Amino acid sequence: MPSSSQQASNQFSLLGQRRFAPFFATQFLGAANDNLFKFAFTVLVTYRLQVDWFPSRTAGLWIGAVFILPFVLFSATSGQLADKFDKAVLIRMVKNLEIAIMALAVWGFAQQRVGLLLGCVFLMGLHSTLFGPVKYAYLPCHLRERELTGGNGMVEMGTFVAILLGNVAGGLLMGMPEVAERQVGWICLGLAVLGRVAAWRIPPTPPTDPALRLNLDPIGETWRNLRLAHGNLVVFRSLLGISWMWFVGAVFLSQFPSFAKDVLHGDAQVASLLLVVFSVGIGVGSLLCESLGRHHVEIGLVPLGALGMSCFAFDLYFASRALPPAAGSGLREFLAGGANWRVMVDLALLSLSAGLYSVPMYALVQLRAQATHRARIIAANNILNALFMVGSALVASLLLGLGFSIPQVFLFVGVVNAAVAAYIFLLVPEYLLRFVAWLLTHLVYRFRVQGESELPAAGPAVLVCNHVSFVDAVLLMAASPRPMRFLMDHEIFRIPVLGWLFRLSRAIPVAPRDKQPLVYEAAFEQALSTLRDGDLLAIFPEGGITRDGLLQEFKPGVLRILERARAEGLKVPVIPVALTNLWGSFFSRIEVRNGRNVAMVRPLRRGLFNRVGLRVGAPMPGDGLSCEALRDAVRRLATS
Repeated sequence: MPSSSQQASNQFSLLGQRRFAPFFATQFLGAANDNLFKFAFTVLVTYRLQVDWFPSRTAGLWIGAVFILPFVLFSATSGQLADKFDKAVLIRMVKNLEIAIMALAVWGFAQQRVGLLLGCVFLMGLHSTLFGPVKYAYLPCHLRERELTGGNGMVEMGTFVAILLGNVAGGLLMGMPEVAERQVGWICLGLAVLGRVAAWRIPPTPPTDPALRLNLDPIGETWRNLRLAHGNLVVFRSLLGISWMWFVGAVFLSQFPSFAKDVLHGDAQVASLLLVVFSVGIGVGSLLCESLGRHHVEIGLVPLGALGMSCFAFDLYFASRALPPAAGSGLREFLAGGANWRVMVDLALLSLSAGLYSVPMYALVQLRAQATHRARIIAANNILNALFMVGSALVASLLLGLGFSIPQVFLFVGVVNAAVAAYIFLLVPEYLLRFVAWLLTHLVYRFRVQGESELPAAGPAVLVCNHVSFVDAVLLMAASPRPMRFLMDHEIFRIPVLGWLFRLSRAIPVAPRDKQPLVYEAAFEQALSTLRDGDLLAIFPEGGITRDGLLQEFKPGVLRILERARAEGLKVPVIPVALTNLWGSFFSRIEVRNGRNVAMVRPLRRGLFNRVGLRVGAPMPGDGLSCEALRDAVRRLATS
């Protein structure tokens, strides 16, 4: 893990640091080489070289299937290797393998040996299978939590740009009469050598489980890895969410040639333009995740991305229906048609949404998966991705066989995506809650956090906060990259919508001991259970929302929780935090009606984008605290 002096100011500054730049260059060159080789081979057997046993009409499908096959067969083994051995050493070994494969491909191109080149496609699939778990397990070993989203965004952007450049270069090279197949092979070999040179600078990355015994049974090990991931339901369901994104993306990418020809009435250049727009969109969406998430792993962007994917898939269907009939057009004629620009905008925003959807999920898996099993869990995800992509081809073929048009296929995927997203977010309400928190802090308030480095990155802690409004818990949730549970007045759970959200967040209702003793004791037991699990617990010690904007007296419940935790041998620090400039907003009890202070009765009473904040103080030891000392610490933060 980097020292504080190595902390990147933004995701692009990582490109100037050894812990990221050589790794980025290595993976970029590998992805470009994969796709240049595959597409050049596809063009070769489609246009230049006719082979009876390998018909050109289905060549692209077979080449894609052969490339994916190693992901199914060897992902489990590659995940074990990435956990057991130094990841930098493994990357160099994989790059050595790539050089050997491309040397073989040079001879295959020169001799026009289709069988040999198809074998090289399988071996390049093996190369990518071995590299995948190492790639995603490497990042959390060298990047801090605040850098993880930006680092993943750079990798996702680089991967899709590399795929785009590889495909375009492969097509252009094979389309030049003066370029022989042998020269394409030498270019691929040169890219492999450059990747190996870049890998030489990757810093050592010690293994996370050096004592691991390798299990070479791919089926049994895959099942074991999925069960490991299932031990953390948030991680497991995130894996399913990532695989679903690949399902959606594969449907669109596979249909671009036919969509360009049959719906847009364009030529091959129009199909290439669609690929460019889609790839650039994903790259831009991936890069936006860091700034939109304030440098944290912000999974609240995932519902936003899912919503965008469905909305723009819907509009793409309607935009396709509104296209005027045409006999055919090249790229220039296509760009001159105003209706075609709506199609491109829909594709760009759909793919941008896919970037917003996928990057936080990848970062969440890296952050929360057990370190000793991280690479194996990512390997299991690669298998799921491959299976979902195969499933996407089957579903698309079935729909087209039933008479669906390509725009109708896109509409169907958009509808199913909305249903799948809703199901995932109800199963893992943390995504939905973080989305609400993200909306609140970006569309209703201008939210700023001071001292966020004081929030502990791991281990149990109690956050003690002033209670100003009905959305205090949502704002605290937005400030912390880690999930937290809240101890809250049971009356709040009766409020429509907010009460439902708090129940989804597993907030703990607490009532006065003299009125509801069972609820009181159950609340303390759940609070202790949260600390035993090493999680964050947030408490509003005033016992209710302030009615005059002033800090009320603190109740002693927080001290009792700390005493019980200390009796169990738990070392629990207390973090004082204070919400500022929130009094007077719509959600605070500033309005007086019938002699009572009420909230949420005058929408937009302060307009939109009010500046509110959260100040985080230095941790205080849980031993020997008093209510007065805690209240004084929060008061100083609130008034400073």
